[in-house]
Amino acid sequence: MAAISEHLELRTRRLAVDLAPAIGGSIASFRIDGIDVMRPLSDANRSAGNVLGVASFPMIPFANRIGNNAFEFEGRRYTFEANNPPEIYHVHGTAWHRSWVAEQAGPSGAVLTLEVADPALYSYSAEQRFTLTDAGLELATSVTNTGTRTMPFGFGHHPWFDRDRDTTVQFGATTLHLNEPEGMIGQRIGLPPDVSFNTAQPLPKYWRCTDYGGWDGSATVTFPSRGAGITIKGEAPYGHIMFYADPAESFFCVEPQTNASGAFNRPEGFGDPQDGIIVLAPGESTTGTLRFEAFRV
Repeated sequence: MAAISEHLELRTRRLAVDLAPAIGGSIASFRIDGIDVMRPLSDANRSAGNVLGVASFPMIPFANRIGNNAFEFEGRRYTFEANNPPEIYHVHGTAWHRSWVAEQAGPSGAVLTLEVADPALYSYSAEQRFTLTDAGLELATSVTNTGTRTMPFGFGHHPWFDRDRDTTVQFGATTLHLNEPEGMIGQRIGLPPDVSFNTAQPLPKYWRCTDYGGWDGSATVTFPSRGAGITIKGEAPYGHIMFYADPAESFFCVEPQTNASGAFNRPEGFGDPQDGIIVLAPGESTTGTLRFEAFRV
């Protein structure tokens, strides 16, 4: 097994992707013709090992929040610790707080792996397989239940983007989940036109933290003043986009994920296919592929 590398560089003629295996198995930066299309990891955040400063990190074994830091599944209650202070909830799972191992690395590809053994909660193995071509970055994620109990799973990736005044966002969706107190996501409703991104829209002028369901598998972020943008494409089981934007912050997030935020806390969540929870018996695996296609405008 290869030693953990602090920094991996993937390069093609026009694209440059840096990975930070030791900082949550993260993407550290993504550039086309030298132009950033994700928020890059700064030297200070790299030195500090600050995963909240990366370009994008994996969310495994579920995406987004666990309400009340607990859920019940097949008659057993699972309790979690808050893991993102000052938030009061456990968020994004456990993979983003751990060092990943670079099993393979080359000029245009890398394979990162992670083993987590927690008999009280989740035991799993995960793999991220990165392949960079001039067409973009393909990221194939696989997760295997290595525990002794059947468990509910989900996964996703959490890209961060710097805000420009002329930034636009577009992704197709059919539903959204209403916001509840303290950042939780609740009831699913049909998508109201005034909060839709089915056509390209500027960033909202007010705070937004919303789970969009029925994702059509394509999300485009365009930075006209930079002359560049990026399209994220996801195949099943990716069915949700979590969108976060706060005008008081210098960044925003567009997060493709398999499970709806808060799904593990809804009574119908484990049996509702629209909530996207993937139940894995011991030894079973699930996979999903994202493509990040940078472009010039």
